[in-house]
Amino acid sequence: MLKDLRSALPPAPEAIVIGGSLGALDALGILLPRVAARTSAALVVVVHLPPGRRSLLPHLFGSRLSTPVREAEDKQPVTGGAIWFAPADYHVSVELDRTFSLSVEPPVRYSRPSIDVLFESAAEVYGRRLVAIVLTGANDDGARGARAVRAAGGFVIVQEPKEAVADHMPLAAIAQAEPQLVAPLERIAESLYILTGDAA
Repeated sequence: MLKDLRSALPPAPEAIVIGGSLGALDALGILLPRVAARTSAALVVVVHLPPGRRSLLPHLFGSRLSTPVREAEDKQPVTGGAIWFAPADYHVSVELDRTFSLSVEPPVRYSRPSIDVLFESAAEVYGRRLVAIVLTGANDDGARGARAVRAAGGFVIVQEPKEAVADHMPLAAIAQAEPQLVAPLERIAESLYILTGDAA
């Protein structure tokens, strides 16, 4: 069945966008090591963070992975072969020239950074060359963005709600976006090996 997924996307997506909230750090700890070293796509991650604090996620994951891990900066090119984390208290979007744009516009779905903002902008830029992944979380941020990815021809993956620490975010994405794949993290990683075309 996993091999049938390849027909849904071009062989090498340009970007993989990932969003999560409550429980997402553990989920990323499982997913990123299995995916980052196996794809040349840019991986851009939004995790809901409390305002007023510097994000420690680039350091946390950078110390575990051989793939470069960076915090997104305004006007910086979105390059492949790296993991980019949204900084705390900034929305991150992808511009048409494939650079990051950071803003302090009001929170979306009570969150800044917002998963919807990233997903919607990336859908406009990458279209069918985009994979979006919605992980565990306690609100519905990401559902609208996942729907935009789906409408643009991209591929939407949602973590199995029964596996999630908080199932509201996956359930909302399933209800609103009709994802092509709903699966536990291990199967998501296996699927990405096939979808990216970069498997060994």
